[in-house]
Amino acid sequence: MLKIWGRRNSVNVKKALWCLEELGLAYERVDAGREYGVVDTPGYRALNPNGLVPTIDDAGFVLWESHAIVRYLAAKHAAGTLWPDDLRVRADADRWMDWAGATLGAAMRPAFWGLVRTPPAERDAREIAASVARSAELVKIADAALAGRPYIAGDAFTMGDIPLGCHVYNWMTLPIERPATPRLAAWYGRLAERPAFRRVVMLPLS
Repeated sequence: MLKIWGRRNSVNVKKALWCLEELGLAYERVDAGREYGVVDTPGYRALNPNGLVPTIDDAGFVLWESHAIVRYLAAKHAAGTLWPDDLRVRADADRWMDWAGATLGAAMRPAFWGLVRTPPAERDAREIAASVARSAELVKIADAALAGRPYIAGDAFTMGDIPLGCHVYNWMTLPIERPATPRLAAWYGRLAERPAFRRVVMLPLS
């Protein structure tokens, strides 16, 4: 059985778990990271020298980096669906996966940490405001890209929707004012209808 290390409230762990749930794969999850520790132990560092989550062990094949995990699982178990056959559609999904983490996720991180994981007295209001403002501009890019298409890479749900969906859940749940993004909101509504998304992504922020 596939084994995955990572706490349920990590946005990156959610990406891997959502993919596993969409695929209907059996897996064992081990709490790791932050309050659970584990990631600094020699045993874990032998699997993932970065000391981050998630990490998976699939029949002896160890893989870390959440987007690499999603791509691997999609290619192995969902060729033609989550892993599109059309090279251009797959490249489009790939692009949005990378953008979700490296651009949107990075911009949103100070606001998320400031508002969710930092006591009010210790928050940097200026840093949070800057993060929210930058993120607000970025979600408009995704909103524009969804014009005329129900999912981020086209007509079907693919691996490209998974990282973006996890970050947009945080965006939609943070206690902030958000600009109107009707296409993004409609796409998010479609994700929220998926049982796997509700089960492993739509958790209280912590």
